Amino acid sequence: MTESYQFDVLYLGAGHGTFDGAIPLANSGKRVGVVEADKIGGTCPNRGCNAKITLDNPVQLLRHQERLDGIINGNLSIDWAANVEHEHEVIDGLPDMITGLLDSVDIKIIRGRGKLLDAHTIEVNQQSYTADKIVLATGLRPHRLDVPGAELAHDSTDFMNLKHLPENIVIIGAGYISMEFATIANAAGADVTVLLRHDRALRKFNQSYVKQVIDDLEKRGVKFIYNAEVDQFMEDGSHFTITYNDTESLTTDWILDATGRIPNVEKLGLDEVGVNYNSNGIEVNDHLQTSVANIYASGDVVDKKQPKLTPTAIFESSYLTQLFTDKTTAAINYPAIPTVVFTSPQIAEVGITVAEAQQNPDYTIKTNHLPDGWFRQVDKETLGDNTLIYDRDHHLVGASEVSEHAADAINVLLPAIEFQFTPEQMARIVHLFPTLGADVWDQI
Repeated sequence: MTESYQFDVLYLGAGHGTFDGAIPLANSGKRVGVVEADKIGGTCPNRGCNAKITLDNPVQLLRHQERLDGIINGNLSIDWAANVEHEHEVIDGLPDMITGLLDSVDIKIIRGRGKLLDAHTIEVNQQSYTADKIVLATGLRPHRLDVPGAELAHDSTDFMNLKHLPENIVIIGAGYISMEFATIANAAGADVTVLLRHDRALRKFNQSYVKQVIDDLEKRGVKFIYNAEVDQFMEDGSHFTITYNDTESLTTDWILDATGRIPNVEKLGLDEVGVNYNSNGIEVNDHLQTSVANIYASGDVVDKKQPKLTPTAIFESSYLTQLFTDKTTAAINYPAIPTVVFTSPQIAEVGITVAEAQQNPDYTIKTNHLPDGWFRQVDKETLGDNTLIYDRDHHLVGASEVSEHAADAINVLLPAIEFQFTPEQMARIVHLFPTLGADVWDQI
């Protein structure tokens, strides 16, 4: 006799690792439930991608006007309060919108913190819910430094909700959030200092391109302090003091702890049920299956080599829907997943990295200085380079770019990399002209 469950699939977490796949899964006739203690939609819609890109948009306008100064005249500036208000105009309705999509296919939303009781049961508010399959999609949260006075520092969500931009900000960290928020705060008028624990920022990116971004930020007044080991934070009247490297210190109005993000694996009952995990997240096989056969994981909480980004979570969630509806039995086959840092200029990459190519004679590396091209001269870009990586058969297998349009440029190249276009096939791609897409394709 087959055991009866309340749900065919029960998701723990309501971010992109869940809802992009849960909606079509429910639409196929499966009984689906979603457990969420916070806002529906998870990090990206509520306190991540959507909010960040809205705050960054005026920075791009400032940069554009700066390049065309003398053609477009005026003293532009960012009204911080208005920018944050606009951010919330963009994001505040998203949880209700996503909730509406879940409701439209009769997905049951269970509000509260969930914990595994056994391989088929999640407890929420002392109520048990059973399912044939469970998907853990609990995401990441900001890492916090474990130093005296840590409570005096703020995280990325606090930054994006600031009603008033402090005059002086110290950002601790060397990753996406640190560099992006340093760019935004500096453009909005704050005096910004970045403390890095080591001697490099954005360590997974092309370091020659990272240097261009840092050099530009330094020219704009951002200060970078390398090899800084933070000792403690102290309140000093209306200011805060940060001590580092035992004897050094600086004073600021506001501290942003941007030292990374860590997986939400605590208090989920993983140990009790036997789900394996480590400091990088929940361990899965090539079917996103955990060490417990009917429990799967999706999104940023997964321990994986692929970038922990929204598009990755969407792909994984959609894959699980295919798996659960018997449309595939194959292992997950990740596509080329691009990644971008929304500094100004941006840095974007996909596929084989420059560092990897330099270690392998099978790859050919080609570079282009973008301001030499006529299209980039239209808006007077002075910074910009790209690197294209080819295999022995001249398939494009990797690309990186630093420029004001890096994200869009890498997007243009994705089909060639993912589908391994031959030179003959690439020659048949005709882009609209004059456009960025045509300019990028001409460089291949």
